[in-house]
This record gives sequence, C-alpha cells and structure tokens, in this order.
Amino acid sequence: MIKTYFNQRAAVWDETVAEKDATKLELMAERLEIRPGAMVLDVGTGTGVFIPFLLSKISSNGKIIALDIAEEMLRKAQAKGFDGEVAYLNADVANIPLTDEAFDSVVCYASFPHFQDKLGALIEVNRVTKSGGYLFICHTSSRVNINEIHNGIPEVANDLIPDEAEMQIMLAEAGFIDVSIEDGRENYLCRARKPGSLRELDGLWLKLKADVQGFGGMGKSTNRDEINSGGSRLADISQGNSS
Repeated sequence: MIKTYFNQRAAVWDETVAEKDATKLELMAERLEIRPGAMVLDVGTGTGVFIPFLLSKISSNGKIIALDIAEEMLRKAQAKGFDGEVAYLNADVANIPLTDEAFDSVVCYASFPHFQDKLGALIEVNRVTKSGGYLFICHTSSRVNINEIHNGIPEVANDLIPDEAEMQIMLAEAGFIDVSIEDGRENYLCRARKPGSLRELDGLWLKLKADVQGFGGMGKSTNRDEINSGGSRLADISQGNSS
C-alpha cells in the first residue's frame, strides 16, 4: 500500500531523494503561473520539499494547504516550521475533505504517478479548483527517467506517468482545458486550467465529442465510455446541476 511505503521512508526521505536539489526546484517554481496572494493546494507534499518555493510565489498574504496521504511525511514537513501560512492535511487526493472551488492553483510535485486512481484524483482536484484556476503536475526529471526509477522499486513499480495522449484524455475527462505538457531531460511540467465560463465548458464538451469520434474503430471502448460520462457531467454543470 502506497501510504505504508511512504510512512516507512519518511524519516530518511530528505537524505535519499535527489529531487531536493534547490536550484531545480527554484527553476520549476518560477515556471508556475501562481500569483501573489493565491490559495494553493500542494497535493502529495511529502516532507514539504516544494513548500519554500511555493511560499516565494504567493508572498505573505497567500496560503498553502499541504496535503499528503502519509501522516509521517506530513509530520516531517510540519517539523520544518516554514515561515508562512501553511496548514497540513492528512487525506487522500481522491477524497479531499475541502469545499468546492477553494484554490487558485493546485500543485502535484513528484506525486502524480503515485495516485492509485488518477482519473478520480483529477476529478476531485478539479472540484476544489476555482473556475479559471490552474493545475500543475511537475517533476525535476523527464517522464522516461521517472518511470524507469519507479520500475526499479517493487513497491512503486506500477506508479508511472502516463504518455501525453493518455494525459490529455484524462485531463479533459476530469474537466480541464488548455492542457500543455513539456517533457525535458531535467523537467516535466503539465499545465491545465479549469474552465472559467460556460463558453469554455462548451468548448471542452466539443473536444470530448471529437475525441470519441477519433477513437472510432480503434478498440478504445473504455475511453469512449469515460469520455461520454464526462460529457454528461459537463452538460449537467453547464445547466447548473453541480451535484
């Protein structure tokens, strides 16, 4: 179980994970469109390695909720005593116990591969993101390298970053638009935005319908069902039925 895996490694995580490189983290944070004063959800915060760089983005009047499924990781993060408005939440990203549209930005740094239900997690992240708000999925290494590292660790061997086509489909199904993916040797950054208007929702619905047609005859019945389900959900939203 992923929670057990990270709880067992919390005590030594900062000493064994190379991704704590401050320069790489600073450069990654600079690329995120997070405004001063923003309310940010840091999903899978771990020991809080990215928190100082997020604090530098939001300035003194912003706030961060640091969420992680592993309570021992959160204890390590909280013990660091970050200078800023940071609250800690022990929860599963697939069931976030927070109100709708609470956050200007949601950041998943070095955590997305470990989400056991990726589509369910993205749908839940969309729910707590404000209309027009952003989701950032990021790593300080390439998709291929991250996947190779995980493949070599039995406990997380199946915790992988999907390819770009699958990411595009999942993010659209979860209700995001304007998806862009940059995959370099020392960085991976996926940006997506929650629609901010009914016109943008309609645009997403048209894209989902086009994707359904594009998969015709290719044996993609599962994705077709998921996309149709997402389209129905978006239609409900556009008609004011958000339940």
